[in-house]
Amino acid sequence: MENINEKDKIRQVEKRIKYAHIILLFFFGVMITYLFLLQIVDIRHYKVKAKNQKYSKNFVMRGQILDRNGLRLAADKTSFNLYAHKEYFDHEPSELAEMLSPYLGIDKKTLENNINKGHTVVLLKKDVDRQTADEIKKLGLRELSFDKKNERVYPQDELAAHIIGYYNPDAQTASGVELTAKEKLENVGENVVVQRTPRGDIIYDTETDPVLASTPQVGETVNLTIDSAIQHVCERELLNMIHQKNAARGAVIVMNPKNGEILGYAVYPRYNPNNYKKVSAINLKNWTLSDVYPPGSTFKTLTVAAGLESGKIKPGSRVPDYGKMKLGSWEIKNYDYNKRPNPGMISLVYLFEHSSNVGSANIALMMSPGEFYSILSNLGIGKKTGIDLNGESSGLLPKPFKWDKSRQASMGYGYGASVTVMQMVSAVSALANDGIRVTPHVIKYSPEEEEEKIQRIQALKPETARAVTRLLAESVSHSKSPINLEKYTVAGKTGTSKKPKEYGKGYSSSLYASVIGYLPANDPQMLIYVVVDSATNGPVWGNTVAAPVFKEVANQCARILNIPPDKNM
Repeated sequence: MENINEKDKIRQVEKRIKYAHIILLFFFGVMITYLFLLQIVDIRHYKVKAKNQKYSKNFVMRGQILDRNGLRLAADKTSFNLYAHKEYFDHEPSELAEMLSPYLGIDKKTLENNINKGHTVVLLKKDVDRQTADEIKKLGLRELSFDKKNERVYPQDELAAHIIGYYNPDAQTASGVELTAKEKLENVGENVVVQRTPRGDIIYDTETDPVLASTPQVGETVNLTIDSAIQHVCERELLNMIHQKNAARGAVIVMNPKNGEILGYAVYPRYNPNNYKKVSAINLKNWTLSDVYPPGSTFKTLTVAAGLESGKIKPGSRVPDYGKMKLGSWEIKNYDYNKRPNPGMISLVYLFEHSSNVGSANIALMMSPGEFYSILSNLGIGKKTGIDLNGESSGLLPKPFKWDKSRQASMGYGYGASVTVMQMVSAVSALANDGIRVTPHVIKYSPEEEEEKIQRIQALKPETARAVTRLLAESVSHSKSPINLEKYTVAGKTGTSKKPKEYGKGYSSSLYASVIGYLPANDPQMLIYVVVDSATNGPVWGNTVAAPVFKEVANQCARILNIPPDKNM
């Protein structure tokens, strides 16, 4: 009985082994079939895959950024890292060091010690220039290889830094035109793809074009509207006043109001884009686009324009100005109340000349909130201008249903709304251009691109814009302000406004001093806006801080642009 059981067990084990053999044979059969299909039947697919792994795009350089006259403001600089590969050594480290030392500017002993390091691949020197690399290549040393890389350089250093911006190839981050024109700067058409060895050398086969394979591809050039001579004037005059008045920030913008081209755009604090990694976020920020502030008396130009546009006043109208007025618990008072306590019924020229808060508030109150809001909105207040730079804010223009009498009145003299520097430039440019507001821009576009990117909005009736221009020009001609130029008729307005507290409600003791104007008044060729934030030395008014900058910039830029004087000398 026991023998029978033993035999059954043996038969069961043999049967299991037999089944295991069958399964293994089946598995090996599947594997052989699979490998046959891969290596014989589908060989083309894997040849293509292996070939593709050797392909890489050709070296691509970003396009240049030039000013309107062709001056180079940004470009790519090619440099090389030099490596030694010990597996290919034909020379002793001492021999190699002796040959390379004159080219690399490294003493022989230091170079030899570096080569003798225990690594298979040794970095000999970073950032070797192209000429030196070409000279080393002529030595025909098999043990050396070069790693090509791009570096973005800004030949004019700090000039127009906030407009050009910066480019970080490692993190793929950028600002300014480097960001907004990225697509064009990197557009090389069809990218050339070549096969390379593991060391990065080109593999030349029958399909390789030797010229295209070895020539770096370069993106398109971007031309700016900026004139570097005007830019230099703006930056120099602004910096002088910043230092003289120990101010925190400032800006000067020069624009052609007829086509929206920005000719000069100075921003302080400034920075050098060649060293952007070492610069604080405050310096990198273009605050003229991102930060809002109460424009103060320069806004009176828009209030009078709105009064004329709505038909509530005419160019010859007189408006009440009794020095001060009270709306509920809110008192509005002229800055010169102690000197002129009760001007009475004033002309619009007097309003501009003496910067009447009460007169401006009364004009604002003549309109309904909806009327005033609509005209300000047409002028671009509370909206982004659409400038071709990143980081723009839309400003703050409260909806009219939120206005009470005091807010509406304060809106009239520049405190109810908060604007950006560029918004004020855009709004006032309509006064200089027969009521047409053109999108401000820093990139020079082709006619086809202009149709897509540049808007022309009829914000005011032409007669309204011309009437405000005449009133402003007459008020300036009566004044002793620095903006009353010797050779040119200027339509302009100065302003001084309190700076809101950074945290919490209310205003600080700091002031914004500003002036905006255009010339020649009868045919405006340039609009200039100057803003200086938190000046401390001496009297701080638009007339004492911003106006002297306006005068210097206007006279020098008129000479650069060859604008004929319109005053009888």
